[in-house]
Amino acid sequence: MFIATNPTTGEELHQYALHTEAEVTAKIDASLGAYKQWRKTSFAERAALLKKVAQLMRDDEERLAKLMTVEMGKPIIEARAEVQKAALCADHYAERAEEYLAPRDLPSDASHSYVQHLPIGAVLGILPWNAPFWLAFRYCAPSLMAGNTCLMKHDPHVPACAEAIGELFITAGAPTGLLQNLRLNNDQIAQLIADDAVQAVSLTGSSAAGSAVASLAAKAIKPAVLELGGSDPCLILADADLDKAAEVLTVSRIINAGQSCIAAKRIIVEAPVYDSFIEKYQQRLSQLVVGDPAQESTQVGPIARNDLRDNLHRQVSMTIEQGASCLLGGEMPAGAGYFYPVTLLTDVTPGMQAYCEETFGPVAVVIKADSAEHAMALANDTPYGLAASIWSADTEKAVAMSSDIEAGQVAINGIVKTDPRLPSGGIKRSGYGRELGPHGILAFVNVQQVWVGGAS
Repeated sequence: MFIATNPTTGEELHQYALHTEAEVTAKIDASLGAYKQWRKTSFAERAALLKKVAQLMRDDEERLAKLMTVEMGKPIIEARAEVQKAALCADHYAERAEEYLAPRDLPSDASHSYVQHLPIGAVLGILPWNAPFWLAFRYCAPSLMAGNTCLMKHDPHVPACAEAIGELFITAGAPTGLLQNLRLNNDQIAQLIADDAVQAVSLTGSSAAGSAVASLAAKAIKPAVLELGGSDPCLILADADLDKAAEVLTVSRIINAGQSCIAAKRIIVEAPVYDSFIEKYQQRLSQLVVGDPAQESTQVGPIARNDLRDNLHRQVSMTIEQGASCLLGGEMPAGAGYFYPVTLLTDVTPGMQAYCEETFGPVAVVIKADSAEHAMALANDTPYGLAASIWSADTEKAVAMSSDIEAGQVAINGIVKTDPRLPSGGIKRSGYGRELGPHGILAFVNVQQVWVGGAS
């Protein structure tokens, strides 16, 4: 049984029964049946469906946004933006898939040789709770436009969101079995990955989950794309625009109450501007409105689950005990719901808890660097490698530095974000493979070589 709890109140919202073994078998069979037909459709036919789904999301934005707000505490203004971004992703692949997957001629000893990009079958998507619609469409839009079908195993804490995504495709007139929501426990994933019907796996989640899924996929000799955790560094050099950096990093740190893999986690500031930056950053963080995510004025909602809040507070408490200064927040609030205050930790050094672990919540960590070179060393001093940012008035220098950062994406003088037009993913313990952009749709296709000889 999936039981959804409202993190704003701590009260139970609704329950959904797990699918039975017979129901799962039927869904897998339906996926296979849909694939046989869908793989033969034109890009125009696939695009028409994705465009219709995108429009349905826009037409029903408020209802879909509220599902996220009540199930995982996303502020309503952010939830609406997520619905729009998911629709944008569907539109992007509807418009660009044919270009991304166009055959490519490659000269050889043949009279004509080329590669073509063909679908492979059912793609299993294992998704987290923190961006229920965006992460679903980041996975399914390119997969479907490539001619595959989708089996979606969403997080048990957002069951209504998952049901709504499946219903969108039914309402749009998708073939039966094209995209299906599977209500399964995590211990059932291994059997699903091993099933011959599943040809590939896409997972967004923790490094521990990624390790487990990667092992299962490798055992079954199936490709996988893993987008995992991050402890994203932000380098603020001495010549940076501190006001702009403080403003942007305030947003980056508290989006979705800080529960984002690509949020700025470790802010590394050159010594000459360290104190000045902290003053500007503290001022902005202190003005954020924490409260009911259903209210238009709320900027920071609750943590999605109580166990996540407890772990976050453990990280904060241990970091303070280890010598960090706490300039804001840091105390567990009383009252209903899973709220946590916006917290600012400074004088954080290597070895401290908030330096070593990913902090998933509204906790900003500031670290002093002796120089730009020292800042780079600190940035790479992590097992993660998802995203990073560099702030400097010398854009040319910052661009040159980007190649030394061990991360899948780098933003220069701007916020780190995902964009349907650009590839996204990590290295090291942040995963492998890429989603989005032209690279994302190539993750789950058969790159087939065709060699044509001359007529005899």
